[in-house]
Amino acid sequence: MISFTRRAGVFTSAALLIAATAATGLSGALAQEQNLQDLTFVAEPVVQPVPQPSAEVPAAPVAAHSLPALVAEMGQHGDLSPALTCLAQAVYFEARGEALTGQLAVAQVVINRAESGRFPRDYCAVVRQPGQFSFVRGGAIPSAPSASPAWVRARAIARIAEQGLWDSGVGESLYFHNSGVRPSWSRRKASVARIDSHLFYE
Repeated sequence: MISFTRRAGVFTSAALLIAATAATGLSGALAQEQNLQDLTFVAEPVVQPVPQPSAEVPAAPVAAHSLPALVAEMGQHGDLSPALTCLAQAVYFEARGEALTGQLAVAQVVINRAESGRFPRDYCAVVRQPGQFSFVRGGAIPSAPSASPAWVRARAIARIAEQGLWDSGVGESLYFHNSGVRPSWSRRKASVARIDSHLFYE
């Protein structure tokens, strides 16, 4: 009697265990099915709004249809770096009486020299190099009158040349001189262009 009761208890426990396992498996399947129903499938691409630039970041210069228009816009910007100041001074003292294209060409020569590996590597050192620019005396670059419209234009030309915003027309020229003189070195250089009263050479 006792043996039969124990066997019955064992069978009952086993039955309960199978039922519990089945129920657990069923509830797991139901949970998976519920999770699948909760998923959302998007057939269309998600479009996110493009972040707007911060007001603290200056906008890029607007494309101009002419060099005078670009100069007018660039002239509205703030202070120059020391290097760009030297570049602007070269433009002012060498070509302020030239058309804007002539001023840009002079600026390009200074930049070409700094990038060539054959001259000093920064604009100020290029301009101060002995025997290169007649307005430099004893390695000192004179100051331009800050209120002069010609200085404002020279500053704008320096920015335009440094950023490569307009083609100067002189390519990789490293030398130039006024057309009223003919230095001996010019005979050994390849002529590139004549712009206003200056001749440019590679």
